[in-house]
Amino acid sequence: MGPRKRVVPAAQHSICAGWRAASSMGLWPERELATARSRSERQAEVKAEARAASHAVPLSAECPGAPRSTAMEPLSFQEYICSLDPATLPRILRICSGVYFQGSVYEISGNECCLSTGDLLKVMAVVLQKVVCEDTETGQTTELPPTFKGLFQPAPAWGPYQTLRGHFPEGGRQQGLTLHQALGRWDGRLQPLLCPAVGPHALLLRPVYEVHAAMHLRRDVVKIPSTLEVDVEDVTEEAQHIHFARPLLLSEVLGMEDVLPAQAEILEGPAGPAVFKSAWVPRLQRGQQLRLHGCSRAWRVLASAPGSGRHFLLSSTYQGRFRLRPRQFTGVQELAAGLQPGQRLRVVVTRDCEGRGDDVPPLGVGDRLEPRGLQGTGPSTRLLCHRHGEEEEEGRELLLPLDLGGGFVEETCDSKKYGLAELLERQALPCEVRVVAPDPGLERDALGALPALRLEARLNQPFLVGSFCQEPEEGFEIPPRWLDFSLLLSEGPVRPPAPCTRRSRVEELTEAFYYQLLAQLPGSAAPPPPRPPKPAQAGTGPGGRRPSAPVPPPVSARPAPPLPPLPASPRLSTPHQHGRRGPPGDAGEAPGASRATTAPRGSAQRRAAQAGGRGPPAVSAGRA
Repeated sequence: MGPRKRVVPAAQHSICAGWRAASSMGLWPERELATARSRSERQAEVKAEARAASHAVPLSAECPGAPRSTAMEPLSFQEYICSLDPATLPRILRICSGVYFQGSVYEISGNECCLSTGDLLKVMAVVLQKVVCEDTETGQTTELPPTFKGLFQPAPAWGPYQTLRGHFPEGGRQQGLTLHQALGRWDGRLQPLLCPAVGPHALLLRPVYEVHAAMHLRRDVVKIPSTLEVDVEDVTEEAQHIHFARPLLLSEVLGMEDVLPAQAEILEGPAGPAVFKSAWVPRLQRGQQLRLHGCSRAWRVLASAPGSGRHFLLSSTYQGRFRLRPRQFTGVQELAAGLQPGQRLRVVVTRDCEGRGDDVPPLGVGDRLEPRGLQGTGPSTRLLCHRHGEEEEEGRELLLPLDLGGGFVEETCDSKKYGLAELLERQALPCEVRVVAPDPGLERDALGALPALRLEARLNQPFLVGSFCQEPEEGFEIPPRWLDFSLLLSEGPVRPPAPCTRRSRVEELTEAFYYQLLAQLPGSAAPPPPRPPKPAQAGTGPGGRRPSAPVPPPVSARPAPPLPPLPASPRLSTPHQHGRRGPPGDAGEAPGASRATTAPRGSAQRRAAQAGGRGPPAVSAGRA
């Protein structure tokens, strides 16, 4: 189709005729008439080109099924919004021109918005932002807020503007109109008004609105200024069947259980650092089809493997069996923190500790202590302990300062195997356990090969059960608040999805997310991840020079740093975390071996044996 000739609308002819008549009678200044005439001519040219272009441009493919309409002539967006009756909302508009046929990116409310010829807008609301008043004599403009209290009257002069506006009621002429009343009589043309609160001359009012609209495949409502230079046409009657697809975040689906199960397509994959080390996480990419089965009711337990730097998230559906390991304490401060109401605690000293005069006697390897509670306040606080002798009735009460060092291991004979829920009912977190029976429902249980596992905190984070459409039986559970992404739910009913027969109950966490998660726990004061060791500084050589400092072992051979504290109680460290050898571990223990921790001979006999040249007796710590 060839280009159309520019046609001057009939309305422009009548306007020009009115100008000429008014000019001949001397009612309007020549400068104002020339300005208004040139502005009107420019608008007429733009609209004529817009109408010609709107017939040559195909509809945008972004909104399939968009109708072609000849119900109305295209109008500028400003002209359409000013004449819109809010009672008729919502209205559906189609972009006709003003974006050079290929689409243009606008900065709208801080977000980029691309409007292409043929795109559809669903106008939901219109909000007045301001009104620009133009002085017809000086050309100066003034901005009025929507709360402006001044009253307006029609200008007394008659002329071309008299035919461009509807009449004012008699009450309006006598009392004046508010700003909103004056704008409410807008019919798409300007009429000069008087407002003494603004100035002595006639004013032309140009309102600026903020239009709230929905667009296809946009998650948020778009806020567009009415002055955006595009032409539109109203296609509401012909576009009733059009559905404006709105993307959702996975976190939003949590509150929409009534739509589940559902099928969805990923529009944008997760952003930010990785959370899980699982193989299904990298597959959450754009275009991937998902089945969302429902919300998971399981709670989780945060766990770590001491000395290995590995961290896990255990589901309450985990079917493995645990056995408690004796707790390790480094110092009296940790020993006091390990006291729990209603539970008896007995420990064995694993490292000699020097005394402090007559008040604090020395502690030797093998001494058996039973902490009773704290006494005193402030710097003078002491931990009351009972040191057992060879006979049950023998013993001595000790008051140990909290800053006293030493090493202690819990004395226990519990060999029972616990499930995860039963274990948390009996034992407060944190605690150390060992998996003695892996989960039979997992092909490979990573926890079964670990010598120890530290259970740190219980989490009640919501999860969604999902699967890939290609593998509906292979399920996984996604935490939307940690692993969020945008998706589009499919329309219409979805056939019942196949049940997830296999679902991961243990997820390994990345180290960065583990420390981030610790910092988010209530009351946590988790330190940042450990830094790598500094390189050793070379010392001086022989010949009277200072010898060089010992070179630390490589990072892979060094013990892992101690874990950050948890909100439940202060951190409980193990001797391995500080590079010391603790009591014999439970490696190689037979399943039916006794877990009773046996104390050596009394401290008097032990000291006598040491005086005779024999070393300190070994301590048989409880096995996990």
